[in-house]
Amino acid sequence: MKIATWNVNSIRARADRVEAWLQRSDVDVLAIQETKAKDENFPWEIFENNGYEVAHFGLNQWNGVAIASRVGLDDVERTFPGQPKFGKTAETTASEARAIGATCNGVRIWSLYVPNGRSLDDPHMPYKLKWLDILKDQAAGWIKENPDLPLALMGDWNIAPQDDDVWDIELFQRENHTHVSEPERQAFRAFLDAGFTDVARPYTPGPGVYTYWDYTQLRFPKKEGMRIDFVLGSPALAARVTGASIDREERKGKGASDHAPVIVELD
Repeated sequence: MKIATWNVNSIRARADRVEAWLQRSDVDVLAIQETKAKDENFPWEIFENNGYEVAHFGLNQWNGVAIASRVGLDDVERTFPGQPKFGKTAETTASEARAIGATCNGVRIWSLYVPNGRSLDDPHMPYKLKWLDILKDQAAGWIKENPDLPLALMGDWNIAPQDDDVWDIELFQRENHTHVSEPERQAFRAFLDAGFTDVARPYTPGPGVYTYWDYTQLRFPKKEGMRIDFVLGSPALAARVTGASIDREERKGKGASDHAPVIVELD
């Protein structure tokens, strides 16, 4: 069984590339982030025509998450329990479309689009940290209740947890960038402390192994990227991992997303 995560940066703009990649990669389950579409605008047909069921959660032209599976799609859950809201109207608005879960052939998949944070002093930063903290508590509870549950937290985490996960850590620290701050890294490590494993990293060791390259300043040809897309697996899922890869080729060419798919193979 092959599962993958991919921030597609607009599913409608990249529908043809996504369909071609599904046919080429032969993955069983794809967790998708940043669809930037409402449910009524989502291109359901590119998945259904290729044998995938799809669950999508999109409220507007921002964010948006989905799970496509050809091995079953059960117990769909939009937002995790307690997922925080953002903004002055948080009391009356829905949570942002950043998390969707489903069970696929016995594996519990969560497609996650972690808030960016924007800058270290932006209101999005405490929102990001709270979002991650509540998710960590929920996820830790899930595996405590069911230690045998193969659970994958997959997506764009908007955190580079190690220095070699960015092309120039000194630049990032000197300019006080997000993604590498200690509070963000501590929030990521909390998942590892709770029993989750970064299951792709042993098969895709760095430095210089990235999942994201900004469109600006020729970051991709300069190999100036970041590793911010991860699959964190519960002990039961980690025990089934037999391989992983990052499809860097998919970042090439016209109309590419700025993220590359991360693929994990399970026995």
